[in-house]
Amino acid sequence: MRFDNRVLIRGGGDLATGIALRLHHAGIKILITELAQPLAVRRAVSFSEAVYEGSHKVEEVTARRVEANQLEEWDEPDEIPVMVDPELQILKHNQFPVIVDARLLKANPGPLPLEVPLHIGLGPGFHAGQNCHAAIETRRSHTLGRVYWNAATQADSGEPEGDSRRVLRAPYDGIILSRAKIGEHLEEGKLIAEIQLESGNRRSEIKSPFRGVLRGLIRDGMHVTKGLKIGDVDTRDEASACFLVSDKSLAVGGGVLEAVLTMQDVRRCLYQ
Repeated sequence: MRFDNRVLIRGGGDLATGIALRLHHAGIKILITELAQPLAVRRAVSFSEAVYEGSHKVEEVTARRVEANQLEEWDEPDEIPVMVDPELQILKHNQFPVIVDARLLKANPGPLPLEVPLHIGLGPGFHAGQNCHAAIETRRSHTLGRVYWNAATQADSGEPEGDSRRVLRAPYDGIILSRAKIGEHLEEGKLIAEIQLESGNRRSEIKSPFRGVLRGLIRDGMHVTKGLKIGDVDTRDEASACFLVSDKSLAVGGGVLEAVLTMQDVRRCLYQ
Protein backbone atom coordinates (compact mmCIF):
# COMPACT_ATOMS: atom_id res chain seq x y z
CA MET A 1 0.00 0.00 0.00
CA ARG A 2 1.45 3.35 -1.07
CA PHE A 3 0.94 6.35 1.23
CA ASP A 4 -0.29 9.46 -0.58
CA ASN A 5 -0.33 12.78 1.29
CA ARG A 6 -3.13 14.27 -0.79
CA VAL A 7 -6.68 15.01 0.26
CA LEU A 8 -8.95 12.90 -1.92
CA ILE A 9 -12.14 14.73 -2.89
CA ARG A 10 -14.99 12.66 -4.30
CA GLY A 11 -16.72 14.81 -6.89
CA GLY A 12 -15.62 17.84 -8.88
CA GLY A 13 -18.76 19.98 -9.04
CA ASP A 14 -18.96 23.62 -8.02
CA LEU A 15 -19.11 22.92 -4.27
CA ALA A 16 -16.21 20.47 -4.45
CA THR A 17 -14.26 22.99 -6.53
CA GLY A 18 -14.66 25.63 -3.82
CA ILE A 19 -13.23 23.13 -1.34
CA ALA A 20 -10.37 22.27 -3.66
CA LEU A 21 -9.48 25.95 -4.07
CA ARG A 22 -9.51 26.56 -0.31
CA LEU A 23 -7.21 23.61 0.33
CA HIS A 24 -4.97 24.34 -2.65
CA HIS A 25 -4.41 27.93 -1.55
CA ALA A 26 -3.53 26.61 1.92
CA GLY A 27 -0.74 24.52 0.40
CA ILE A 28 -2.52 21.16 0.62
CA LYS A 29 -2.23 18.68 -2.25
CA ILE A 30 -5.45 17.34 -3.73
CA LEU A 31 -6.79 14.54 -5.92
CA ILE A 32 -10.33 14.72 -7.32
CA THR A 33 -12.17 11.58 -8.42
CA GLU A 34 -15.15 11.84 -10.73
CA LEU A 35 -17.70 9.99 -12.84
CA ALA A 36 -16.95 9.13 -16.46
CA GLN A 37 -19.68 11.63 -17.46
CA PRO A 38 -20.09 14.34 -14.81
CA LEU A 39 -23.33 16.34 -14.91
CA ALA A 40 -22.23 19.60 -13.30
CA VAL A 41 -24.61 22.52 -13.92
CA ARG A 42 -22.19 25.29 -12.93
CA ARG A 43 -19.62 23.91 -15.35
CA ALA A 44 -17.64 27.13 -15.63
CA VAL A 45 -16.57 26.79 -12.00
CA SER A 46 -16.35 22.99 -11.76
CA PHE A 47 -13.07 21.10 -12.00
CA SER A 48 -15.09 18.12 -13.26
CA GLU A 49 -14.93 19.74 -16.70
CA ALA A 50 -11.35 18.47 -16.93
CA VAL A 51 -12.83 15.00 -17.52
CA TYR A 52 -14.16 16.23 -20.88
CA GLU A 53 -11.67 18.91 -21.83
CA GLY A 54 -8.44 17.41 -20.51
CA SER A 55 -7.90 20.51 -18.37
CA HIS A 56 -10.07 23.24 -16.91
CA LYS A 57 -9.18 26.49 -15.13
CA VAL A 58 -11.20 28.06 -12.32
CA GLU A 59 -10.01 31.35 -10.83
CA GLU A 60 -6.50 30.90 -12.23
CA VAL A 61 -6.10 27.35 -10.86
CA THR A 62 -5.90 24.52 -13.39
CA ALA A 63 -7.22 21.01 -12.94
CA ARG A 64 -5.96 18.34 -15.32
CA ARG A 65 -7.29 14.88 -16.10
CA VAL A 66 -4.88 12.05 -15.29
CA GLU A 67 -4.97 8.28 -15.51
CA ALA A 68 -4.20 6.03 -12.56
CA ASN A 69 -0.77 5.10 -13.92
CA GLN A 70 0.19 8.78 -14.16
CA LEU A 71 -0.63 9.67 -10.59
CA GLU A 72 2.45 8.20 -8.90
CA GLU A 73 4.72 10.37 -11.04
CA TRP A 74 2.52 13.46 -10.78
CA ASP A 75 4.66 16.47 -9.95
CA GLU A 76 2.66 19.56 -10.84
CA PRO A 77 2.28 21.54 -7.60
CA ASP A 78 0.29 24.31 -9.30
CA GLU A 79 -2.27 21.95 -10.85
CA ILE A 80 -4.93 19.66 -9.41
CA PRO A 81 -5.24 16.12 -10.83
CA VAL A 82 -8.69 14.81 -11.72
CA MET A 83 -9.21 11.09 -12.26
CA VAL A 84 -12.23 9.08 -13.39
CA ASP A 85 -12.70 6.66 -10.50
CA PRO A 86 -16.22 6.75 -9.02
CA GLU A 87 -15.74 3.42 -7.22
CA LEU A 88 -12.44 4.48 -5.57
CA GLN A 89 -10.38 1.71 -7.11
CA ILE A 90 -7.35 3.80 -6.25
CA LEU A 91 -7.79 2.81 -2.59
CA LYS A 92 -6.65 -0.71 -3.47
CA HIS A 93 -3.12 0.61 -3.86
CA ASN A 94 -3.04 4.07 -2.26
CA GLN A 95 -3.74 5.22 1.29
CA PHE A 96 -4.93 8.81 1.89
CA PRO A 97 -5.05 10.69 5.21
CA VAL A 98 -8.30 12.48 4.27
CA ILE A 99 -11.28 11.65 2.05
CA VAL A 100 -13.93 14.32 1.46
CA ASP A 101 -17.25 13.15 0.06
CA ALA A 102 -18.48 16.15 -1.93
CA ARG A 103 -20.85 14.27 -4.23
CA LEU A 104 -23.96 15.70 -2.50
CA LEU A 105 -25.94 12.49 -2.88
CA LYS A 106 -28.35 13.74 -0.17
CA ALA A 107 -28.70 10.16 1.06
CA ASN A 108 -26.73 7.70 3.17
CA PRO A 109 -23.51 7.32 1.16
CA GLY A 110 -22.59 3.85 2.37
CA PRO A 111 -19.26 2.92 3.96
CA LEU A 112 -15.83 3.50 2.48
CA PRO A 113 -13.97 0.36 1.33
CA LEU A 114 -11.35 0.98 4.03
CA GLU A 115 -10.77 3.14 7.09
CA VAL A 116 -9.05 6.50 6.73
CA PRO A 117 -7.81 8.83 9.49
CA LEU A 118 -10.33 11.53 8.52
CA HIS A 119 -13.51 11.03 6.51
CA ILE A 120 -15.44 14.27 5.89
CA GLY A 121 -19.00 14.26 4.56
CA LEU A 122 -20.87 17.18 3.02
CA GLY A 123 -24.53 17.91 3.52
CA PRO A 124 -27.63 15.73 3.95
CA GLY A 125 -27.05 12.05 4.64
CA PHE A 126 -23.98 12.51 6.81
CA HIS A 127 -23.90 12.11 10.57
CA ALA A 128 -20.56 12.73 12.25
CA GLY A 129 -19.61 9.86 14.53
CA GLN A 130 -21.76 7.41 12.58
CA ASN A 131 -20.95 7.38 8.84
CA CYS A 132 -18.11 9.92 8.83
CA HIS A 133 -15.72 11.58 11.28
CA ALA A 134 -16.76 15.16 10.48
CA ALA A 135 -19.83 16.51 8.70
CA ILE A 136 -20.05 19.95 7.08
CA GLU A 137 -23.31 21.87 6.82
CA THR A 138 -24.15 22.85 3.23
CA ARG A 139 -27.58 24.44 3.66
CA ARG A 140 -27.70 28.23 3.70
CA SER A 141 -28.37 29.43 7.23
CA HIS A 142 -26.33 30.56 10.23
CA THR A 143 -24.84 27.07 10.33
CA LEU A 144 -23.54 27.05 6.73
CA GLY A 145 -19.97 25.73 6.67
CA ARG A 146 -19.98 24.63 10.30
CA VAL A 147 -18.11 21.47 11.27
CA TYR A 148 -19.93 18.80 13.27
CA TRP A 149 -17.97 16.08 15.08
CA ASN A 150 -20.92 14.36 16.71
CA ALA A 151 -24.11 15.44 14.93
CA ALA A 152 -25.93 15.30 11.62
CA THR A 153 -26.26 18.03 9.01
CA GLN A 154 -29.70 19.41 8.18
CA ALA A 155 -31.96 17.09 6.22
CA ASP A 156 -32.64 17.73 2.56
CA SER A 157 -35.61 20.11 2.27
CA GLY A 158 -36.43 18.88 -1.21
CA GLU A 159 -36.61 22.49 -2.42
CA PRO A 160 -33.91 24.70 -3.97
CA GLU A 161 -32.72 27.73 -2.03
CA GLY A 162 -34.38 31.00 -3.00
CA ASP A 163 -36.88 31.24 -5.86
CA SER A 164 -37.56 27.65 -6.90
CA ARG A 165 -38.17 28.76 -10.50
CA ARG A 166 -34.47 29.50 -10.93
CA VAL A 167 -33.67 25.77 -11.08
CA LEU A 168 -34.31 24.29 -14.52
CA ARG A 169 -35.17 20.59 -14.69
CA ALA A 170 -35.57 18.19 -17.57
CA PRO A 171 -39.27 17.65 -18.30
CA TYR A 172 -38.58 14.35 -20.05
CA ASP A 173 -35.84 11.82 -20.69
CA GLY A 174 -33.75 12.77 -23.71
CA ILE A 175 -30.75 14.63 -25.09
CA ILE A 176 -30.17 18.23 -24.11
CA LEU A 177 -29.50 20.71 -26.91
CA SER A 178 -28.27 24.03 -25.54
CA ARG A 179 -29.54 27.26 -27.08
CA ALA A 180 -27.86 29.72 -24.69
CA LYS A 181 -24.45 30.07 -23.07
CA ILE A 182 -23.41 30.35 -19.44
CA GLY A 183 -23.11 34.04 -18.55
CA GLU A 184 -25.64 35.08 -21.19
CA HIS A 185 -28.30 37.65 -20.32
CA LEU A 186 -31.83 36.25 -20.52
CA GLU A 187 -35.20 37.89 -20.84
CA GLU A 188 -38.27 36.09 -19.54
CA GLY A 189 -39.30 33.43 -22.07
CA LYS A 190 -35.88 33.27 -23.75
CA LEU A 191 -35.13 29.80 -25.12
CA ILE A 192 -32.32 28.21 -23.09
CA ALA A 193 -32.32 24.61 -24.26
CA GLU A 194 -34.34 21.88 -25.91
CA ILE A 195 -34.74 18.26 -24.92
CA GLN A 196 -34.72 15.84 -27.83
CA LEU A 197 -37.13 13.16 -26.67
CA GLU A 198 -36.10 9.54 -26.88
CA SER A 199 -39.33 8.48 -28.56
CA GLY A 200 -40.26 10.11 -31.83
CA ASN A 201 -38.85 13.19 -33.48
CA ARG A 202 -40.07 15.62 -30.81
CA ARG A 203 -38.41 18.34 -28.77
CA SER A 204 -39.41 20.04 -25.52
CA GLU A 205 -38.38 23.65 -24.99
CA ILE A 206 -36.90 25.04 -21.78
CA LYS A 207 -37.29 28.79 -21.41
CA SER A 208 -36.10 31.34 -18.88
CA PRO A 209 -38.65 31.81 -16.08
CA PHE A 210 -37.62 35.44 -15.56
CA ARG A 211 -35.10 38.12 -16.48
CA GLY A 212 -31.58 37.27 -15.37
CA VAL A 213 -28.36 35.54 -16.36
CA LEU A 214 -27.74 31.89 -17.20
CA ARG A 215 -25.65 30.83 -14.21
CA GLY A 216 -25.24 27.21 -15.23
CA LEU A 217 -26.24 24.63 -17.84
CA ILE A 218 -25.07 21.06 -18.26
CA ARG A 219 -23.09 20.14 -21.35
CA ASP A 220 -24.70 20.11 -24.75
CA GLY A 221 -25.56 16.63 -26.04
CA MET A 222 -25.76 14.95 -22.63
CA HIS A 223 -28.45 12.38 -21.92
CA VAL A 224 -30.76 13.62 -19.15
CA THR A 225 -33.53 12.02 -17.18
CA LYS A 226 -36.87 13.52 -16.21
CA GLY A 227 -36.53 15.78 -13.16
CA LEU A 228 -32.74 16.13 -13.40
CA LYS A 229 -31.40 19.60 -12.62
CA ILE A 230 -30.00 20.89 -15.90
CA GLY A 231 -29.70 24.66 -15.45
CA ASP A 232 -29.80 27.66 -13.14
CA VAL A 233 -30.96 31.23 -13.81
CA ASP A 234 -29.82 34.05 -11.52
CA THR A 235 -31.97 37.16 -11.12
CA ARG A 236 -28.95 39.21 -10.03
CA ASP A 237 -27.96 39.28 -13.70
CA GLU A 238 -24.20 39.57 -13.04
CA ALA A 239 -22.39 37.74 -15.82
CA SER A 240 -19.01 37.89 -14.05
CA ALA A 241 -20.40 35.98 -11.05
CA CYS A 242 -21.03 32.97 -13.28
CA PHE A 243 -17.27 32.47 -13.48
CA LEU A 244 -16.51 32.77 -9.76
CA VAL A 245 -16.99 30.08 -7.13
CA SER A 246 -19.88 31.00 -4.88
CA ASP A 247 -19.81 32.33 -1.34
CA LYS A 248 -21.49 29.07 -0.31
CA SER A 249 -18.73 26.97 -1.88
CA LEU A 250 -16.04 29.00 -0.13
CA ALA A 251 -17.86 28.78 3.22
CA VAL A 252 -18.11 24.99 2.93
CA GLY A 253 -14.49 24.88 1.81
CA GLY A 254 -13.54 26.81 4.93
CA GLY A 255 -15.33 24.21 7.03
CA VAL A 256 -13.41 21.39 5.36
CA LEU A 257 -10.13 23.24 5.89
CA GLU A 258 -10.99 23.72 9.58
CA ALA A 259 -11.73 20.02 9.98
CA VAL A 260 -8.49 19.03 8.29
CA LEU A 261 -6.34 21.37 10.37
CA THR A 262 -8.04 20.44 13.64
CA MET A 263 -6.42 16.98 13.64
CA GLN A 264 -2.72 17.33 14.40
CA ASP A 265 -1.70 13.94 12.98
CA VAL A 266 -3.58 14.59 9.75
CA ARG A 267 -2.15 18.08 9.45
CA ARG A 268 1.35 16.69 9.87
CA CYS A 269 0.76 14.13 7.09
CA LEU A 270 -0.54 16.71 4.64
CA TYR A 271 2.33 19.13 5.09
CA GLN A 272 5.16 16.65 5.15
